[in-house]
Amino acid sequence: MSSTTVALSELIAALGGDLLGGADIRITGIAPLDEAGEGSIAFLANPRYQAQLATTRAACVIVAPALADAASARGAAIVTPDPYLYFARLTQWWAARSRPAATEGVHPSAIVSPDATLGQGVEIGPLAVIEAHAVIGDHARIGAHCIVERGAAVGEHTRLAPRVVLGHGCRIGARGIVHSGVVIGADGFGFAPSKDGYVKIEQLGAVTIGDDVEIGANTCIDRGALSDTVIEDGVKLDNLIQIAHNVHIGRNTAMAGCAAVAGSTTIGANCTIGGAANIIGHLTLADGVHISAATTVTRSIPLPGVYSGPHPFEENSSWQKNAATLRQLHTLRDRVRALEKK
Repeated sequence: MSSTTVALSELIAALGGDLLGGADIRITGIAPLDEAGEGSIAFLANPRYQAQLATTRAACVIVAPALADAASARGAAIVTPDPYLYFARLTQWWAARSRPAATEGVHPSAIVSPDATLGQGVEIGPLAVIEAHAVIGDHARIGAHCIVERGAAVGEHTRLAPRVVLGHGCRIGARGIVHSGVVIGADGFGFAPSKDGYVKIEQLGAVTIGDDVEIGANTCIDRGALSDTVIEDGVKLDNLIQIAHNVHIGRNTAMAGCAAVAGSTTIGANCTIGGAANIIGHLTLADGVHISAATTVTRSIPLPGVYSGPHPFEENSSWQKNAATLRQLHTLRDRVRALEKK
């Protein structure tokens, strides 16, 4: 993974947890249970992989209290109430020590307007463009070929990977991560039909994005028609997601790849949207709504819960029953035909 090497005692000092044995064991990388070598640390969160605990070659395994005895019987173990969360924090701790540090300053090939405002410790990569009245917060990183248009703002410690476009007047808060190919602030899809064809409705709003938001590669977030499209704090968007104009996404909602949300829909806080799900426009989803993969949402959802199904979607347990029944339709048809012949 890298040349980073750390003693287990150092991990415990930084991240907590109860260490069973092996404080001086040196860790050289993080790996899955079935691929871990002698210098690796692995984690077990899903009971499906419990059998791998006995066969893994990992130097240390992160486990829940229920598996503490089994894990310590094979070697060193870190015991924590939530192994998956511990693993997430471990990857952050590890990345901070193994990835190349930011290079402060403006690359000679970058174009930065004299009317732009750059904070302290900013990195502007090769061939990036920062237009007039743009604001780049302290310690932000703007990757190669990025474009931050006129009047746009990037919060402190936010990182734009190469080839990100932040449209004019759009804003992203602090500690954000925006991956390559993302376009924030393209025009929303607005046209008025006429006898001569479609007449474009100019999109006069912007996009407002909160703090601690991560946006996956090639995702597009359209600017609002009049008011802004809004992405609140802590939202996580996967790759290849389409967010249309004037959508509002609540705090800490997560959306998986290839999902699409049509215009003027409001999604509450702490929701999850599965991959390839579609949500039509002008709907409202309550806080705590969870949409299964490939579900098409055609009406507002006022209550939290899990919802599934393409045509039509419904509460998950009901959909599962109907789906099971649907698989029996051919047999049921044959039985009905046989009864009719009698």
